[in-house]
Amino acid sequence: MATESHRDAGPRRGAARQKTAWRVLLDSYVAHHRKTARQSFQRLIAQPLTSGMTWLVMGIALALPMGLLLLLSSLQGVSAGWESTARVTLYLEQSADQAQLQALAAKVGSRPDVSDVAVIPRDEALAEFRASSGLSDALDYLESNPLPHTVMATPAEPVRTPEGVEALVGELRQLEAVAQVQVDLGWLQRLSTMTELLGRAVWTLALLLAVALVLVIGNTIRLAIESRRDEILVSKLVGGTNAFVRRPFLYTGVWYGLGGGLCAWILLAVSFWWLSGPVGRLASLYRSDFVLAGLSFADGLLMLVFSALLGWLGAWVAVKRHLDAIEPSQIDSA
Repeated sequence: MATESHRDAGPRRGAARQKTAWRVLLDSYVAHHRKTARQSFQRLIAQPLTSGMTWLVMGIALALPMGLLLLLSSLQGVSAGWESTARVTLYLEQSADQAQLQALAAKVGSRPDVSDVAVIPRDEALAEFRASSGLSDALDYLESNPLPHTVMATPAEPVRTPEGVEALVGELRQLEAVAQVQVDLGWLQRLSTMTELLGRAVWTLALLLAVALVLVIGNTIRLAIESRRDEILVSKLVGGTNAFVRRPFLYTGVWYGLGGGLCAWILLAVSFWWLSGPVGRLASLYRSDFVLAGLSFADGLLMLVFSALLGWLGAWVAVKRHLDAIEPSQIDSA
C-alpha cells in the first residue's frame, strides 16, 4: 500500500510542479505587460508638450467625423418627423356623397400601410377656404360648392420612404370614387437623397482621417524607434525577442490612441454644449423639436476602443517596418 501511494504521489507532484511552472510563467508575462504599459505611459507623460500635441491632433481628427455623424443622426430624427407629415390627399369625384366619403375613409384607414386618416367634407373645406381666403363675397355668387370631399391618409412608419409612398399612391388611385391622389414626393426624395449623400460623405471622411491617424501615429512611433536605436540593439544583443522589443512601442500607440479618443470626447462635449443654446433657440423660432444629440457614454467608450485600435495599428505598422530592420549585426558594421 505504501509503495502504491508513493507511486501515485510522484505523478501528482510532477503535475503540481508543471502547473506551478505555468502559473509562474503566466504571472511573469502579465507582470511584464503591466510594467511595460506603465513605463510607456510614463515616457509620454515625461514629454507633455509632444504627447499633448499628438493627442490634440488625434482628438480633432476623431471629433470631426464623429460630430458630423451625430449631427446627421439628429437630422435623420427630424426628417423622420417631416416624413410623417407627408400625407397622401385623396380627392373624391364631385358626384360622391357623404356615405361614399365615410366608406372610403374606413377602407383606407383599415389598410396596414396607413396609420391615420382625416376626413374633410366639401362643406367644411369651403367654409375654411371662405374664412382664410378673404373671398367670401365672391364665393356667394357660386351656385354650388366646387370643392370635392377629401380624405387625408398618413402613411405608416415602414412605408415612409419615397418608394413606399409612391407604391401607396398607386394603389389608392385604383379605389372607387377617387378622382385624384396628390402627394409631394419631390421634397421627400430630395431629403432622402441628401441624407444618403451626407452619410456617405461623412463615412468617407472618417475613413480618410482614420488612415491619416494611423500614419501620424506610425510616424511618431518611428521617431521613438530611432531615438532608442541603441537600446533596441542592446536588447536584441542580449537575446531579446522581437515581441519583447516591440511591446513598449505597441503600448505607446495604444496610449496615443486612448489619449486622442479622450480629447475627442472632451471636444465633442464642449462643442455640443456651446452650440446647443443657439440651435435650440433657432429651432424654437421654426417651431421645431430639433435638438443636438451629444455623444452617449456607450458611444464614447466605443470611440475610445476604436481610437486605441487605431493607435495600436499605427504603432504596429511602424514597428513592423522599422524595428525588424534593426539587428545587432549593425554594431559590427558601424
